[in-house]
Amino acid sequence: MIHKTAIIDPSARIAEDVSIGPYSIIGSNVEIGRGCEIKSHVVINGPTKIGENNKFFQFSSIGEEPQDKKYKGEDTALEIGDNNLFRENVTVNRGTVQGGGITKIGDNNWIMAYVHIAHDCIIGNDNILANNASLAGHVTVKDNVILGGFTLVSQFNEIGSYSFSAMGSVISRNVPPYVLVSGHMAKPIGVNVEGLRRHDFSDTQIKNVRQAYKLIYRSGLGIEDAQQKLSEIDQEQTEVSLFIDFIKSQQGGLIR
Repeated sequence: MIHKTAIIDPSARIAEDVSIGPYSIIGSNVEIGRGCEIKSHVVINGPTKIGENNKFFQFSSIGEEPQDKKYKGEDTALEIGDNNLFRENVTVNRGTVQGGGITKIGDNNWIMAYVHIAHDCIIGNDNILANNASLAGHVTVKDNVILGGFTLVSQFNEIGSYSFSAMGSVISRNVPPYVLVSGHMAKPIGVNVEGLRRHDFSDTQIKNVRQAYKLIYRSGLGIEDAQQKLSEIDQEQTEVSLFIDFIKSQQGGLIR
């Protein structure tokens, strides 16, 4: 059902069963997949491609131009996967040429009210971004991450899978997988044990993660020496491999 007050650009491609509420605006070069629900007063601009079974609450702004002074009207994009929830007043910007040209959101994400996702962010799957969390440009959020309310993440940082930020955290460095951070500026305060249990990590796996965390943050070793120790205990522990691979790939430094 498309409400009679909705404004739909002729170039928009909208699946037959999509619901669009009163006073919503769907701009040019927007594609919306099956099962999506768009409530009232939502604005979606393109180029934006939206998958199936996404739900957008009122006053969301999706696919708007990036808030970047370098942006000069280039044809950049936003891509959204399936089964995501966008609550009231969420803002998601398209990419910039300098950042690869695309902002991308995966599947099964729960994005609460007033969240801002800036240009060139890459969001994985099964994440929760609580009310008023804000991501600056070029932020990557992996999978199964929880960002507490009012969390701020500065540009060019990466948030590893299964990590957790407490309410009001200000993150200015990369956060490894499994790590719980808190504070302004945010610091690592332990392993996200409860989150791991919720995702069916065994006691042995959690023990391995804790051992890896202690080597990086509690052993007094430098990063290179800690990495060497991690490699020695890794063997076939895939949960530790995720930790090691993240650390090796980082250029901007870990949260300390």
